[in-house]
Amino acid sequence: MPQLVTRIDDELAKTIDELVAEGVAESRSEAVRRGLRMLIDQHRRRRTANAIIAGYEALPQTHEESGWRDEATVRMIVEEPW
Repeated sequence: MPQLVTRIDDELAKTIDELVAEGVAESRSEAVRRGLRMLIDQHRRRRTANAIIAGYEALPQTHEESGWRDEATVRMIVEEPW
């Protein structure tokens, strides 16, 4: 298994040790691994979201493709016994 070596400041080390003491993570190493996984997952999700947004910006939906939502919403509201 590859090993990464890094330096962190005292405050970050203290905070990680508190997480370990509280049982949030089993060890400093596990806390760092979980943090890296969260960072990678966040980046992947942001990249996917940006790709979806770019797709809609490049080829926006037409009224014919999305207009039914407005019509359905109006029908639902009209049918309510307010």
